[in-house]
Amino acid sequence: MYTANANKNVRLPEWRSYTLMAALGVGFAALIGRAAYLQGFHRDFLQNQGEARYSRVLKLQANRGMILDRNGEPLAISTPVQSVWASPSEMEVPLSKQQVQTLAKMLDVKADEIQKKLADKKRDFVFLKRQIQPEVADQVIALKLPGIFKQEEYRRYYPAGEVLAHVVGATGIDDMGQEGIELTKNKVLAGKAGSRHVIKDRRGYIVEDVTSIVKPQDGENLTLAIDRKIQYLAYRELKAAVEKHRAKAGSIVVLDAKTGEVLALANQPSYNPNNRGAIDPARKRNRALTDMFEPGSTLKPFAAAGALEAGTFRPDSLVATGGGTMAIGPALVRDTHPHGTITVEQVIQVSSNVGASKLALSLEPEYYWKLFTNVGFGQPPHTGFPGESPGRVRPWKTWKPIEQATMSYGHGITVSLIQLARSYMIFTNDGEIKPVSFFKQVAPAAGHKVISTETSVALRKMMQMVVGPGGTAQRAQVMGYHVGGKTGTAHKQEHGGYAANKYIGSFVGFAPATSPRLIIAVMIDEPSAGQYYGGTVAAPVFANVMTGALRILGVPNDAPVDNIVLPNPTEPEVKEETM
Repeated sequence: MYTANANKNVRLPEWRSYTLMAALGVGFAALIGRAAYLQGFHRDFLQNQGEARYSRVLKLQANRGMILDRNGEPLAISTPVQSVWASPSEMEVPLSKQQVQTLAKMLDVKADEIQKKLADKKRDFVFLKRQIQPEVADQVIALKLPGIFKQEEYRRYYPAGEVLAHVVGATGIDDMGQEGIELTKNKVLAGKAGSRHVIKDRRGYIVEDVTSIVKPQDGENLTLAIDRKIQYLAYRELKAAVEKHRAKAGSIVVLDAKTGEVLALANQPSYNPNNRGAIDPARKRNRALTDMFEPGSTLKPFAAAGALEAGTFRPDSLVATGGGTMAIGPALVRDTHPHGTITVEQVIQVSSNVGASKLALSLEPEYYWKLFTNVGFGQPPHTGFPGESPGRVRPWKTWKPIEQATMSYGHGITVSLIQLARSYMIFTNDGEIKPVSFFKQVAPAAGHKVISTETSVALRKMMQMVVGPGGTAQRAQVMGYHVGGKTGTAHKQEHGGYAANKYIGSFVGFAPATSPRLIIAVMIDEPSAGQYYGGTVAAPVFANVMTGALRILGVPNDAPVDNIVLPNPTEPEVKEETM
């Protein structure tokens, strides 16, 4: 019979107790080893995980530096705003439907959007609405909703709006530069953010500072070469011309003729950088720097300058243009009408393609090519702006005679408008050219000599004839000042050839011609209201802007106030051949 007392005599095997003790010992050893391993090799990780429950490092936003014009007028400033954010992981009790709706109404966002952001309990930080008025943020915080906080930020404001959009640029929602000066000088303007290490309680309130506050370093202010008054004038006149001639686009550049400083630059179409909504990328393009075009007859002064420098011609040398055509191989160079035998000065005055071709063909190709490269064609202007175009000048060894001839009147070569404006410095600065600058200069930058002073003076005289009676740019005259310049009209390139009825009209000029202070270059792209010659669509813009700019700068007159000689309405317009 089996009884309970029989169990008293049963003995377990000794190996089982030893095995159990060994297993327990290994387990304790593993735990001790794991603890030592974590403490020794993962201490920072564990400490961070612990501190994450109560410790926070708050970013202290630096104030972005201002952008000013040359006279100290603000072009870009930062205004303090508030952003409302939430910490879903710290919200022990979800917000009620009514609380969410109230919050959504105050922030002007959809309730479903807020609910979706708060639903992710793994997130410690999520913006509910950024860059709102401080009083609105205060009203939200006054609701005392758990896990809802505010944070100070800065919003960029541009007083000039679309007038200076392509120069100043814009910042994004995170106050980082995206276009223009805001982008190119972002590091200087942005400064360096500070920090504040704090301990928060379970409701998100700051209990104490753990370490001393690292103060933010505000960004530097930048002073541009831009004159805000001249900029407004240039923008207004360009916009009016583009609208009048129903043009696709347009650009204008105003340079200091001695220093190369950019006093104004505007494009059409433009955009408002204060608008945070979606903007057509084409409106953001700084066409004066990025768009290449064939400059047409605005390049004829360089053929004349090269011929004078090489000693093959003098200003009064005669050039036989015959019946207004010249055959170069199978190709034909044409003038609008026959000019017969004329001087080099008259070649520029009446814009003769045949005459300019003969001047260019008198030069060695390498010499002519060096003249182009010395004024910056085929090279980036190094303004610092993204996307600036180098233009195109083909290697001189590949030139054919017809190509050398057509380049004299601006075909077969492409430039940007700012390159074209800068190149005219050799005519306004006694043969010396300087780099362009968007920033106000303390002292003039170093330049280099391209042509002699004598040649520079001679070309200034020739280009005054262009603006006077018998010239192609009589609409560029300015009351009280002598003016020099050159018109350009070119067919637009399209599909590997030239469009029959699409043109670019341009004008580059300077004043006062006796001692130039300003260079203004104007380009009107695809005027479609019937007029398209540079002397008709671009020269009047030049005249209006130059008139106002010289008065703004207080430049003394160098001509009588009754110096303007209007063309006789009964006389045919002096036109230039486009091809």
